[in-house]
Amino acid sequence: MLTHNLTQGTPEWLAYRRDHFNASDAPAMMGASPYKTRAALLRELHTGLAPEVSDQQEYLFNRGHRFEAHARAQAESILGEDLFPVVGSAGRLSASFDGLTMAEDTAWEHKMLNDELRACFRQMETIAPAHREHAAGRELPLHHRIQMEQQLHVSGATRVLFTASRWSDAGELEEAAHCWYYPDEELRAEILRGWDQFAADLAAYVPPAVAPAAPAGRAPEVLPALRIEVSGQVTASNLSEFRATALAAIRGVKRELSTDQDFADAESAVKWCGDVESRLEAAKQHALSQTASIDALFRTMDEIAAEARRTRLDLDKLVKARKESIREEIVAAARKAMQAHAGKLAAECAPAALNLAGLGDFAGAIKGKRTVASLRDACDTELARARGALEDQARCIRGNLAAFRELAAGREFLFPDLGALAHKAGDDFGAAVRQRIADHEAKEAARVEADRERIRAEEQAKLLRAAEEAARAEAALIAVAQRRADAEARARAIAAATAAVPGAPLVATPEGDRGPAPVPRPAAADEPATLKLGTICDRLGFTVKAAFLEETLGIAPAGRAGAAQLFRESDFPRICDALVAHLNTVVARDWRAAA
Repeated sequence: MLTHNLTQGTPEWLAYRRDHFNASDAPAMMGASPYKTRAALLRELHTGLAPEVSDQQEYLFNRGHRFEAHARAQAESILGEDLFPVVGSAGRLSASFDGLTMAEDTAWEHKMLNDELRACFRQMETIAPAHREHAAGRELPLHHRIQMEQQLHVSGATRVLFTASRWSDAGELEEAAHCWYYPDEELRAEILRGWDQFAADLAAYVPPAVAPAAPAGRAPEVLPALRIEVSGQVTASNLSEFRATALAAIRGVKRELSTDQDFADAESAVKWCGDVESRLEAAKQHALSQTASIDALFRTMDEIAAEARRTRLDLDKLVKARKESIREEIVAAARKAMQAHAGKLAAECAPAALNLAGLGDFAGAIKGKRTVASLRDACDTELARARGALEDQARCIRGNLAAFRELAAGREFLFPDLGALAHKAGDDFGAAVRQRIADHEAKEAARVEADRERIRAEEQAKLLRAAEEAARAEAALIAVAQRRADAEARARAIAAATAAVPGAPLVATPEGDRGPAPVPRPAAADEPATLKLGTICDRLGFTVKAAFLEETLGIAPAGRAGAAQLFRESDFPRICDALVAHLNTVVARDWRAAA
């Protein structure tokens, strides 16, 4: 806070106030002041002309300063330290303090005690003692709380001692009450937002036309006194002239109402028509007292009275309907202006949408207002509040979206709810974005690690399968080598056994393309061919063809029986030996190909 060496009430102090947004004006800016409207404050700061202080106001101001001076010692006694009047500012915001401690951590505000404050202090007594100190200040009238909240913002103080007192002219204490006021962050945010909107409205302010004095209603016409004399017949009457004047006045009543003057005139006309009816009824009764029946006189009087009554009723309905219509028009215009302002901000906030809920309570703002001017002023104040709230929303959203573009670049797909998320406070928004990104990255890291683990497992399984395949191949090679060795040994044995047999063919070794050739066995000279091919297959356990036996193994049929081919019984061992030799040859060839 910057302090200024100014004395309240001096020209220098007044000039300083015109260049700052002051705590004492904050209630008017917020539309909560019982003494000044927001529109009046706009006009005052725009023109630089403060309204003249009346003698009555001057008296009250002087009395308040006197009470304040008397109460200062009492406040210092409560605080246990001295208080100093201070004028301070923080940027464009300003505050004039009745008192501030040397450490600037406690402020003092004094008001004259009145019935409203007495009721507040009585309400404070209902608060539980444990919470009374911190909660009591919230019971004070809103316009006092707004002023003290700005004082706390400007000074950085943590509390305000609020005193309300009354003193006699002799300086004797008549009545006093005290309470503490502590910061209200929500109210402070509304005040700061309100001043932002007020500054924008002040920059664009165009003074309205000078408001006329409160209109006084004018009756349509001053009618001549109605004079009727009868003596069995009408002897003298100005009823014709009265009729002409009255009907002309009645029919000339204005029915198109738009200004406060029109409404005042219409309301006066309603009363005037009622008066015409009353006068005619009185004249009628006076005439009746003089004669029993004068038809023309009564018809004329009834005509005038009926016309006056019809106009009175119509005009009364018109006044009520038009007043309600104007209220609706003012509210509709304010609501449209609010929505238009929201529309201007919407593009900057996409994809987030501004929240209009709770903004623009124009119907509540005009409650109890009677004149067109007060209706407009109430709606303008509420519109300014709504605009400020929208600007605050938009500012928060813009900041969040800017942070989002920096924090979530390349991760935008993680935020399908960005429109709702962008309404969070800046710190909360940043934390939420970072947390979601961190969660995603943790999940991605877990997924990548799971993929790596799966690949490692697959590679290990593949290596295991390769090892098993290699082991099986090695075992197969060993088996082939063993079978080869066995075949060689057997071939050598067969060769040795048949070496002495004349005409036996040479037996190929495993290194050749064929295994050992069938070893012919001697057959009886007269051995018949009785062994069928089907019987051979049954003994072998698998099917072979005669062509295979003849062409591959070299064992031809020994005879035929019809279509059946027949072999000798001694051919069966030769077939078995030839099959073994053939299989050894195949295995050896495959072994060489694999090697």
